[in-house]
Amino acid sequence: MLRKKLAATLVCATFATSAAAEVVGNIDVDWLGNDILIEAFEDPKVPGVTCHVAYFERGLFDRLQKGNWFEDPSNTSIACRQTGPISVGDIDLSREGETVFSERRSIIWKSIRITRIMDQEHDTLVYLSHARDVQNGSAKMSISTVPLYGADNGQQN
Repeated sequence: MLRKKLAATLVCATFATSAAAEVVGNIDVDWLGNDILIEAFEDPKVPGVTCHVAYFERGLFDRLQKGNWFEDPSNTSIACRQTGPISVGDIDLSREGETVFSERRSIIWKSIRITRIMDQEHDTLVYLSHARDVQNGSAKMSISTVPLYGADNGQQN
């Protein structure tokens, strides 16, 4: 148990998040110390929206066994919902959107990103969870939407 806590502390220090996220779930998936973590974060520019992201975190024994010390898989799942009155602030309205959350999955090259895109035609916020890698693109992604009907979106129609 002490080894698992030490490994979790080491991994958390190595893969610290750039946005404020809170671990709300931690599910053990095997005897090697591998876990599925669930983190919650609030959109920093859209009060009233909370996203939950689930991802796989490799344990110390799995790292020792497979020899890949510094990298976790980049598979993620995301769900975003209205958790209070929504007020859309000054957000990026381009087709590229903007990163609202990022977390490293390796020491240098790979990260998980959550990008927010505003679908103005359908008055909906789109949140895309995806892997970002300097060398290799990845098709691993997950999507969630938050409709804005009745919300103060601050935009002129």
